[in-house]
Amino acid sequence: QVHLVESGGGLVQAGGSLRLSCATSISFFSRYTMGWYRQAPGKQRELVAAITSGGGPNYADSVKGRFTVSRDNAKNMVYLQMDSLEPDDTGIYYCASVRMMGAEWLGDYWGRGTQVTVSS
Repeated sequence: QVHLVESGGGLVQAGGSLRLSCATSISFFSRYTMGWYRQAPGKQRELVAAITSGGGPNYADSVKGRFTVSRDNAKNMVYLQMDSLEPDDTGIYYCASVRMMGAEWLGDYWGRGTQVTVSS
């Protein structure tokens, strides 16, 4: 059974930083593209960052220049460094293994999420 566990969420003031971590039990972890999704209150869940098996990052326009995704294949970990946080970054952040299906990313394995709240 695959487990993904997010940590590092919390309450932060606008302009602050948080670092999210995701511990996984995915076998052959290094082969997977990993993603961070965000679900804001009343909005659809969106992919904000992804990192390929080769370490290449991809970001949603809304977080480019502020968020950095990284991974440690030796530890089966993926991270999301979030800087210059804004109130619109508030939401539940989920870690997931992802793959391209046509023009869209689809999540396969999911964590339970960690809450990030940014106060103005």
